[in-house]
Amino acid sequence: MGAYLTIRDLHKTFYPHGQPLKVLDGINLEVEKGEIYGIIGFSGAGKSTLARCINRLETPDSGSIEVGGTDILSLSKKELLKKRHKIGMIFQNFNLFDSMSVYKNIAYPLEIDGVPRAEIKRRVQETAELVGLADKLKAYPGALSGGQKQRVGIARAIVTDPDFIISDEATSALDPQTTITILDLLKEINRRSGITILMITHELDAIRYSCNRMAVLEDGKITEAGNVREIFENPHSKTGDLFARVFMLMQNVDLTNGGGI
Repeated sequence: MGAYLTIRDLHKTFYPHGQPLKVLDGINLEVEKGEIYGIIGFSGAGKSTLARCINRLETPDSGSIEVGGTDILSLSKKELLKKRHKIGMIFQNFNLFDSMSVYKNIAYPLEIDGVPRAEIKRRVQETAELVGLADKLKAYPGALSGGQKQRVGIARAIVTDPDFIISDEATSALDPQTTITILDLLKEINRRSGITILMITHELDAIRYSCNRMAVLEDGKITEAGNVREIFENPHSKTGDLFARVFMLMQNVDLTNGGGI
């Protein structure tokens, strides 16, 4: 299908207490249109900073980021706001408004875009139906389970009809059974709409269950990238090797014999 997300030689340094801390060190990455692509790494590897650079919540020091053929780093503030409407974000901690109903949480990005009320109602109801929350629109986040809260977060991310979703540790706060239901939902959204999903996580099962291709992020660098099965079976990086060993230990399966990937 061709690349939807292309990152070239991306660098980002922070300066805590005046001292340089290089968080992204020459990232190169290509994600094809319509795929669910995984990025895996341990805490501190630079995963969230990479996500924030892609949607320009952080500005990189150097490099290039193209999303759907658009150079994100060259956009004006007005152009960037418009482009962000086509980039959905799903967060680990849900980022919901506790004082708003489920309906209002989902409708929020449409309301700030000035979408007519009747159109908002139609799109919220359709999206709530898709994510299995049609009967929860009057409820408030405090009355929802973790999985239901994440469904609200997913609904809010897709109600604007984006071309691209960044899932930043979206299942990390959920139990294993709920994680599977959320991953199934993301796969169904991808199947129905062909939306491109970048799944950033430290969870082995999430990558294994959802993605065909992945990259390993280690100390701000992509240390290997390719087919999920191949990386788990024959890792070429310290992080990839450790993830593969932990995975086999936890699952007690032989990946060369299928492993469910």
